[in-house]
Amino acid sequence: MSAKPEDALPVRLNVDDSDSPADVVDALFLGRFATGEQPYSHSASIERVKPGATLLPQSSKVLRSARDEDRSATLAEGEGWTLLVSRWSRGADVTVTAVSADLAESVLGQATEGAQDEPEPQPDNVTMGFWYVSPRRGPHRTTRQISAGTWSEVRPNYTAPVAQAMDRLMKITPDDIAGRLLLLHGPPGTGKTSALRTLARSWRDWCQVDCVLDPERLFNDVGYLMDIAIGEDEGSAKGRWRLLLLEDCDELIRGEARHTAGQALSRLLNLTDGLLGQGRNVLVAVTTNEDLERLHPAVVRPGRCLARIEVGKLTYQESVEWLGTEEAVAREGATLAELFALRRGTGPAAVPAQPSTADSGLYL
Repeated sequence: MSAKPEDALPVRLNVDDSDSPADVVDALFLGRFATGEQPYSHSASIERVKPGATLLPQSSKVLRSARDEDRSATLAEGEGWTLLVSRWSRGADVTVTAVSADLAESVLGQATEGAQDEPEPQPDNVTMGFWYVSPRRGPHRTTRQISAGTWSEVRPNYTAPVAQAMDRLMKITPDDIAGRLLLLHGPPGTGKTSALRTLARSWRDWCQVDCVLDPERLFNDVGYLMDIAIGEDEGSAKGRWRLLLLEDCDELIRGEARHTAGQALSRLLNLTDGLLGQGRNVLVAVTTNEDLERLHPAVVRPGRCLARIEVGKLTYQESVEWLGTEEAVAREGATLAELFALRRGTGPAAVPAQPSTADSGLYL
């Protein structure tokens, strides 16, 4: 007869000076599960823990408690079960091992019942997700309330052709979607990210916007990509669309991307209209400072883009109207960032003149 798994792989705890007390608590928690004494486990993550919530059932006995610089860990037990609470900032992971699956589920429910703190939604805010790979937890999503103005408030920040294209984009509904890629390109400081925050507010009734903080890793790590594109979440479970926001992805989508980015570009295209994106309500928004002529033709081919908008400077007249004065505005106009700097009094005496360029193109 073959040896039991717990006998074939003895559990040892090796500690060195790189480990913290919280790491020791994590390791101790696994003991009863590893030996088979408590072979069942259930866990849950809470994004915002309600102030005062202990995440411990009333009958629990605390065995260990440790606090590091960025998190705390608590080990507790009860009759037939063990519980680990790992907390960071406002969030927490709660894991229970027990002698039965029903007991593990019951204890986890007692620990987490009523612990989720839901902030009052603010009319001017929108909930935005943020994906990143954590060294401790792997691919992880957290949410924040982001301030975003209405489109009517933000519209004067954009030159007329861009504002007209954005008018149409802000009004899009799921029935209007043709193409899964949204491309905003143009010089730095023209308001591409600000436009996407406002878009998140305009679409919040039917679309969840998630910003990927490490896009260069996303398309080079298949597991990370699958977690985001395929994994179920509260949004897709309710039939909502998701918009993945990838900022400043110049190297990913420029003309020579296939040589410099390997399979990353192919995976991006596969997510937008290939097998990977089939059956998933996923849109991808990419911002870049590259000129349209330098973008890879596969990215900008007809039918792939829901919208393709070049965001440029405001004209001289638009800049004067925005600023309320002709002083310090160059004849070539100004970017949104330059105008805000001038309004705050932190910009130069005048926006430096730049060589005249051809009129910006607009694509939607």
